[in-house]
Amino acid sequence: MSVGRIAFQGELGANSHEACMAAFPTLDAIPHATFEDAFEAVKTGDCQLGMIPVENSVAGRVADVHHLLPSSGLRIIGERFKPIHFQLMVNPGATLESIKTVASMSIALAQCRKTIRRMKLKTEAVGDTAGAARMLSQNPDLSRAAISPALAAEIYGLEIVARDIEDEHHNTTRFLIMTADKAPTPPPFTEPCITSFVFRVRNLPAALYKAMGGFATNGVNISKLESYMENGAWTATFFYAEADGRPEDRGLALAFDELKFFSDEFKVLGVYPADPFRTRG
Repeated sequence: MSVGRIAFQGELGANSHEACMAAFPTLDAIPHATFEDAFEAVKTGDCQLGMIPVENSVAGRVADVHHLLPSSGLRIIGERFKPIHFQLMVNPGATLESIKTVASMSIALAQCRKTIRRMKLKTEAVGDTAGAARMLSQNPDLSRAAISPALAAEIYGLEIVARDIEDEHHNTTRFLIMTADKAPTPPPFTEPCITSFVFRVRNLPAALYKAMGGFATNGVNISKLESYMENGAWTATFFYAEADGRPEDRGLALAFDELKFFSDEFKVLGVYPADPFRTRG
């Protein structure tokens, strides 16, 4: 196993790369083209950990990830919330007055719409924010710019001419930290924790209502409950959920017992400390 490596999806300089560096500055961040590749790198031991985005406060959940989590065989050992900031960057020598076209991922362009409109720039959608910076570096053009995280400017030798140009400054992405360790070290009992799990309810009337009833009667807070299809089957709906606490806590243990009674499948994906970002105003 390669020690000191963390996998992420995207190119060098992407938001996921920044998240890796902020959370694990001593690990080498290794880019992968797809989420499947990033998961596989952790599963095979090529990387110790994976930093995987699961939802964004503006764009919503990262749908592909919810399909990959249950079947990956990986465990969740942490979460990180990362405020997202976009920078307008150019080749050295270009200025705000010289640029006419800006390239970035379509969602980044949409999240910087006000600045783009004010500057009267044409837009060009590409597959990755960091990729837009890389392509601009490889093909210098004083009339073009890229919207990307600040790290990309550093990596690709570009200059930032306008900072934090996103329309919504509360824009935040939540990442999950994954490991292939089947029995990771439990989080300290002094820290509030989150338990992530998936389940499929039995084909019975009001099964979901009954399955979730134990959380209410035992005073357990469910912070997330999302449904998704399994293998495209309309009749086999899985649920991804997150609850406050640990499985050994009496309230959550009783709630899980009731959930299992009304479920065909149930699996805990991880127990991990709650990021302090959750409690910020």
